[in-house]
Amino acid sequence: MVLKDRSAWTGTPRSATDTDQTASLSLAMIGTRGVPAAYGGFETAVEEIGRRLVERGHAVTVYTRGSAARQREYLGMKRVHLPAAPAKQVETLSHTGLSVLHAIGTHRPDAAFVFNAANSPFVPVLRARGIPVALHMDGIEWKRSKWGARGQAYYRWAEEFGVRTADALIADAPGISDYYDAEFGVPTELIRYGAPVIDAPDATGVRGLGLSPGGYHVAVARFEPENHVLEIVEGYHASEATKPLVVVGAAPYSAEYTRRIEAVAASDPRIRLLGAVYDQDLLDALYAHAYTYIHGHSVGGTNPSLLRAMGAGTPVVAFDVNFNREVLAGQGWFFSSAADLAPQFATVEAHPGLAAEFAEAGRRRVASVFTWSGVTDDYERLARRLARGASVHPLARHARRSADGRG
Repeated sequence: MVLKDRSAWTGTPRSATDTDQTASLSLAMIGTRGVPAAYGGFETAVEEIGRRLVERGHAVTVYTRGSAARQREYLGMKRVHLPAAPAKQVETLSHTGLSVLHAIGTHRPDAAFVFNAANSPFVPVLRARGIPVALHMDGIEWKRSKWGARGQAYYRWAEEFGVRTADALIADAPGISDYYDAEFGVPTELIRYGAPVIDAPDATGVRGLGLSPGGYHVAVARFEPENHVLEIVEGYHASEATKPLVVVGAAPYSAEYTRRIEAVAASDPRIRLLGAVYDQDLLDALYAHAYTYIHGHSVGGTNPSLLRAMGAGTPVVAFDVNFNREVLAGQGWFFSSAADLAPQFATVEAHPGLAAEFAEAGRRRVASVFTWSGVTDDYERLARRLARGASVHPLARHARRSADGRG
C-alpha cells in the first residue's frame, strides 16, 4: 500500500514552528558515502536532493566516508567526514554508527534520512533522542547472492527491523511499495530517483575509445549475478549482431563471476570490457552515443543507470521484471535469458525507426516523471510531515513478515 492517505499517519506537531510550511528545517542524510557523488545511486540522490534542499533554505548535513575531499561544505551542504572500518562486511555499519552518534551529540536535526535498510539498527537511537527518521529501503537486498548466506540473513532481518522502527519507509518503485504491502502490510512513501535529460554530449571521449557514435551497444552494471552481466555477454556472443558490445563495470565481490564474463569476452572480439568508468561526462557520452543500452538489473527498484540511459535518449533492451517494465512504461525490448537475448540484438539493429521511437519515449518519460526537482519536492514534504510529528511507527511497530514467506 503506497501511503496516499496521510490521515493514516499519527502524531502531533512538536512545536508551533513545525507547522509552518515555509520554515527552514535542519536535515541529516546518513548511511551513504556522501558527497561529492562518485560511487552509486544513493550518493547521486543525496547530492541532487541535498543541494536543492539547500537552495530552498534548509540546512542539510551529509555524513561522508572514503572521500579524498575534506572540505566542510559542498554545494551548500555541510559535510561531516567520519572514518569507517576497512572490512567490507562492517564498513557501512561502522560509519553509520559514528554518524548517528555525531548527529545526536552535536545537533538535533528536525528529521533524518537514513539510506539502506542494513542501517536500520541505528534508527531507534535517533528516535530515542527525538529525531524522526525516514528509512530508504533500497531494493530487495537480501535476494542478492553476493552477500552470502549470513549477509542475506542479516539483510532480511534488518528489513523487518526497519519496518518496525522507522517513522517513514521510502520505496523508489511501485514494485518495492507492493512488496512491503504484501510482506508486512505497512505503507511506504513512493519517492523515485531522478535523472537529467542529456542533449548531444561531446563524442570525443567515445571516439577516443575507438567507438563510433551510434555504432555500439552498451551495458553498465556491477558484475553481480542479479545484474545478469554474464547472460548479456553470452546472449551477445550467440547473436549475429554487427555492432560491438561495450560493457562498463567491475566486480567488487565475485572474482569467479568476473572470470566467467571475461572468458566469454575473450572468445568474441566484438565484446569490449572497459572496467569501471567514474568520469560522469564520459559515462553520459557512452550512454548517449550507444545504439542501445542493455539493462540486466533485476532485484532493485528504480535503477539510476536505466534512468540515465533513458534521459540520454538511448533505446533500452531490459531484463524482464516489473521494475524495469514500469520505469520504461513498456517502451523497449525485454529479455529473460541469454537465449532470449541473442536474437534481440539482430532485431534492434534491423529496426532503427522503432529504436528511435523508444529512445524519444524514454527521454520524454524522464523529463516528465523522473526529475530531481520533483524528487526534492517529495523529500521536502516528507521532512515537514516528520518534523510535525507524523509517523507510521504506531501502525508498523508490530509488523511481521507474511506467513506465506513469499519474500
